[in-house]
Amino acid sequence: KAYVDNGNKLIAGTEWENKTLEEITIGTYNATSTAQSGIFNNISQLWNHNQFWEMMGPGGRTMPPELEAAIMESFGSVETFKTEFGAAGAGQFGSGWAWLCVMPNGSLEVCGTANQDNPLMPSIGCGGTPILGLDVWEHAYYLNYQNRRVDYISAFMNLINWKVVENKYLNR
Repeated sequence: KAYVDNGNKLIAGTEWENKTLEEITIGTYNATSTAQSGIFNNISQLWNHNQFWEMMGPGGRTMPPELEAAIMESFGSVETFKTEFGAAGAGQFGSGWAWLCVMPNGSLEVCGTANQDNPLMPSIGCGGTPILGLDVWEHAYYLNYQNRRVDYISAFMNLINWKVVENKYLNR
């Protein structure tokens, strides 16, 4: 809620007021002014968290065939993908994110980003279109997992709504 409230206050009356979260995130990345940096920090975190919450939930725990085929082609197996995705999250130093992205050639790739960054931004992460994101900031897991980030990542893998991820894959 703080990202929404702060972001709305910061974009009010600016060129960003009627833009999408993606447009604002990309447009304010590498901002040189304090105002633009504040917009970026809030809106990018809002975009990242929207992705994170949207991808979890009941009803989609079985991976749809088309997404599974794409994962198999890119990673060799679903287990290899899960291992790489988990390693991207576990290996992120400090706060950040793990992402599954569709690359321009249609293949899938896993990457990590620091803080509020995401692969939509030039030269950040793998440079693909994110279709699955995992928040590895301590605030996401500390109350239930303390410093056991790997246990949190394992639990997250059981909460992914693969239908949502596949929809993002098909509609990128």
